[in-house]
Amino acid sequence: MKNARKLVSEWLHGRRGYMAAGLLALVTAVIGVARFSGKDGMAADTIDADSDVADSADIVRDTAAEEPAFRVEVPPAPRPAVVKGLYLNAWAAGSSKRLERLIQIANETEINTFVIDVKEGGEVSYPSKVPLAVEIGATRDYIPDIRSMLRKLRENGVYPIARIVVFKDPVLAAARPDLAVKNADGTQWFDNKGKAWVDSYNREVWDYNIAIAREAAALGFAEIQWDYVRFADAPRSYLARAVYPAANGRSRSDAIREFLLYARERLSDLNIPITADVFGLTVTTTGDMGIGQQWEKMVDAVDVILPMVYPSHFISGNYGLPNPNAEPYRTLRRSMEDAVERSKPITNAALIRPWLQAFTLGPPRYGPEHLRAQIQGTYDAGLKEWVIWHPGSQYDLYVPGLEPEGVPSTSADVDGNGNVDGSRHP
Repeated sequence: MKNARKLVSEWLHGRRGYMAAGLLALVTAVIGVARFSGKDGMAADTIDADSDVADSADIVRDTAAEEPAFRVEVPPAPRPAVVKGLYLNAWAAGSSKRLERLIQIANETEINTFVIDVKEGGEVSYPSKVPLAVEIGATRDYIPDIRSMLRKLRENGVYPIARIVVFKDPVLAAARPDLAVKNADGTQWFDNKGKAWVDSYNREVWDYNIAIAREAAALGFAEIQWDYVRFADAPRSYLARAVYPAANGRSRSDAIREFLLYARERLSDLNIPITADVFGLTVTTTGDMGIGQQWEKMVDAVDVILPMVYPSHFISGNYGLPNPNAEPYRTLRRSMEDAVERSKPITNAALIRPWLQAFTLGPPRYGPEHLRAQIQGTYDAGLKEWVIWHPGSQYDLYVPGLEPEGVPSTSADVDGNGNVDGSRHP
């Protein structure tokens, strides 16, 4: 376990939806480390570790009580002062061997957070008790003992975030066609990859995902992260056929904002951050790109916003770069500078925490030096937090690009012109 994390206080400056806790002096220095005050109260009133997931009645806010009637089974590790995370798919999180290796990486490097699939592809990663998830057959046992997994993270000071894919949900669409996107003739609509989506305007869809988020928080996840909180991105010929029965004249960007505000209000008693992933180009595009993600309509509706600024996803000419994928430092710095500028005039704008690329998609072949260049680009844009994505949760190749535990962050292997220098990591 990381010694520094054993010493942390439970403090956080007040942001919307969660409250400040106190500031604790350490033995040799005063370190302000973020943590959400609700957890302190929850930890004292926990569900039996071997019990089933709490019924919804156990985790619904009791408006007559001074504190919400909400209990956490496995109180999570405190929020780090600066989140530096890895994405874990359900198979990695559910495998004791893989999880052990990933925890080892966290214990030996600056990594302090895991973003874990709770719902992906319409499948809930563990045996959920949410009634609709059970009814439609969405529960799985990819993480067979989620409480044990969360305990291991807590014991090692790893902050757990629940990733929930919202509107790309073929399981719900198949089981409840009344909640799905339609064709004009009333049949179910599919995107160009043959995937069904649910109606992003539909409040019943919203409530289903909120119920899963509430259950995840009751289990012990410390933060909720919405992904695919958008409309489908498909060729225009496909999108032209899509019908959203619950639209009622609303624009797509208004619907996404409405969902985020509604979800934050419904989950406000949890006193944990509610966050959202967005396309990388949202930081520079003024419109919603046809998917309902418009920066100004989202950035004040969540506590943290996570642009997916993978260099491989930008095309030649973006940010004036002939090949953004070959220039990870410049791509991250310029995109995050745009994000910071876009947020400046907005009251209560969310913390910006970019997703970074730890995979190869097109030339060049990515390695630890490319990861470190992205981290440095993030820092040089004035940001401090980041999370790393590899679809298979395989990070061994990239460990040399991470700082060792306890070592202050240093400059990346980037020369004065912003070019990656691979000499440090052959």
